[in-house]
Amino acid sequence: SVPACCSARYNLALLAFFGFFLLYALRVNLSVALVDMVEPNISLAKNTTSNVCPEHSSTINIPRNTTGEKYSWDADTQGWILGSFFYGYIITQIPGGYLASKIGGKLLLGFGIFGTSVFTLLTPLAANLGVGYLIAVRALEGLGEVILFVHRTSSYCFSLLFCFLLVGAQLGTVVSLPLSGLICYYMNWVYVFYIFGALGVLWFFFWMWLVSDTPETHSSISLAEREYILSSLKDQLSTQKSVPWRPMLESLPLWAIVVAHFSYNWTFYTLLTLLPTYMKEILRFDAQENGFLSALPYFGCWLCIILSGQIADYLREKQNFSTVCVRKCFTLIGMIGPAVFLVAAGFIGCNYALAVAFVTISTTLGGFCTSGYSINHLDIAPSYAGILLGITNSFATIPGMVGPVIAKNLTHNNTVGEWQTVFYIAASINLFGAIFFALFASGEVQDWAVSGYHLHRN
Repeated sequence: SVPACCSARYNLALLAFFGFFLLYALRVNLSVALVDMVEPNISLAKNTTSNVCPEHSSTINIPRNTTGEKYSWDADTQGWILGSFFYGYIITQIPGGYLASKIGGKLLLGFGIFGTSVFTLLTPLAANLGVGYLIAVRALEGLGEVILFVHRTSSYCFSLLFCFLLVGAQLGTVVSLPLSGLICYYMNWVYVFYIFGALGVLWFFFWMWLVSDTPETHSSISLAEREYILSSLKDQLSTQKSVPWRPMLESLPLWAIVVAHFSYNWTFYTLLTLLPTYMKEILRFDAQENGFLSALPYFGCWLCIILSGQIADYLREKQNFSTVCVRKCFTLIGMIGPAVFLVAAGFIGCNYALAVAFVTISTTLGGFCTSGYSINHLDIAPSYAGILLGITNSFATIPGMVGPVIAKNLTHNNTVGEWQTVFYIAASINLFGAIFFALFASGEVQDWAVSGYHLHRN
């Protein structure tokens, strides 16, 4: 047996966990900061909800910092700013797998987060120079956020690591949103970018110092652990040297994942970028409350990811549920459930507690998808899981590019009715994706993903 404590593989998992934590923290901090960056008379122009939803009564009046620069950006401009990150992000998805095979995941992820951190530090300067500069810097941040393409790893290790990284990503959102709100409230919105950018640079030095691409090149790994990892790789992946692009792209189970991923991300990115705006303009929460309440749904999702992973493993290993049954059931729960509660959130008017509860339940249930379509790449083609993840994530990045722009165009007056339309669109797309995945998904390794024999057990 190989001890897990202080092992090289667990050190890698922990550093990668914090890496993905920072990836999402750097991605979402602008969502909260933007609320504080915009002139109040611009963001509240023609806001008829002021006559519908009253201000919150507060017995404690804590003075807040108001020294941050304010900008006269209208709703359309804010939509482009929020979506600009994904214009850079989408470019790196498929090439990321190729780059990882050439330069290694260590350099790819390390310099990706380092670049994103540096551009985050430059965000306040870009905002002062003009909206065009800010959009460009945000796109460059997205360019640096190459996802970690895991290669040279066993199916079991990939599954555990992938779920662990997703937990880190959600936790980054959970921590970043309230912390950004507190920084905006007590300090200045510029420090949101300075603090998180500096943490990213610090992480980069630890990553480059402690991580290696392969067991053979690791400087401090034990001989027993090196042999354990190398033996776990043997005979588990395809021996094909070339990627079977045509049969891969003609595979219906792959497109089932693409549609599900695209549909889920429409809701996810819409809320991720605009939930702080909804909390302020409709539910009338200040910056301090806004960050905490915006993080609450993602805290629920974080817990759901952990719990659903355990349940999925139990159903497959102890109850002999087939892989495809588990993947489809968890995807249906994780997409139809959020759609129902998102629609319900649009009907409760100014009931603040119920609105927060419904949005939280909606996002929490989305965590089931982690054990649904999100891990299905490994089921159908373990040898090419990184490439498949790049393909599906490319399509799934499109909602981040267009979703905020469309939502902002639909909510010029910030009325409850306008936000109902935003929620209806997201729920409808979610429902379509869930049905498509249930009809065409598979739990078995596809013929094009193996070298003449079937290794993955359903």
